[in-house]
Amino acid sequence: MALYQRVGKSLLLSPRSASSSPIVTATSLARRARFLSTEAAATPASTTAKRKGFVEWYEGHLNARPVLTKAITGACLWGLGDVVAQVVPTLIQDEDGDGDTTKKEFKYDIPRTARAVTFGFVIHAPLSHLHFNLLEWMTVKGGFTGLSIPIFKTVMEQFVYWSWFSNSLYHGAMGAMQGKNLDEIQNRIKDVLWGTQLAQWKFWIPVQLLNFQFVPVRHQLNVVLLTSVVWTALLSAWYPPEEEAEGEVSEEKKD
Repeated sequence: MALYQRVGKSLLLSPRSASSSPIVTATSLARRARFLSTEAAATPASTTAKRKGFVEWYEGHLNARPVLTKAITGACLWGLGDVVAQVVPTLIQDEDGDGDTTKKEFKYDIPRTARAVTFGFVIHAPLSHLHFNLLEWMTVKGGFTGLSIPIFKTVMEQFVYWSWFSNSLYHGAMGAMQGKNLDEIQNRIKDVLWGTQLAQWKFWIPVQLLNFQFVPVRHQLNVVLLTSVVWTALLSAWYPPEEEAEGEVSEEKKD
């Protein structure tokens, strides 16, 4: 009897016996099927993850290195804006075809673009990153909500401190990179700052009201940098850094 119990128990515990059971076989197949289906479903996801687009790629760099990423973006877009400012007016003059023989032959100013790129990379983008974070901090501390948020930020930026500082910094930096002395830089800022401010308010107030209302804080500078292609082109066209353009600036301000 004891021998029969031992033999019967060994048969019950035998793997060969378990594998021959239809219940165990069905369970094993079901588990295997689920494993295979999970593995097959994971393959497209991993493939998709490897095929990240530009937005995902940029977002990753923005998360890892926000200041450096914005600085590089600023350098590219400020440079692009200056390229547009130099090339487009020449194309417009060519299309006019008024027969003016006194016009000088177009010669692209590489140092001028280099100054714009340097300003965007070293000065504007890093300081703008701090500026937008400061605006957000003041908004949270002030308890602003709803539509009061974009209104508060726009007023602070355009009328209280940032626009005056950034425009003065732009004209001062351009003059310094040209090798002008302190008196020449100060005179230039005095001559062109008010005209720049008027243009700033007309251009940037609508842009920033929409930007502050609909765009997350971490992307607000990117909106400004993209829009700055147009703004930089306008600044470069209205207030070019060349010595010969000083008289033209005064005439433009009278219009």
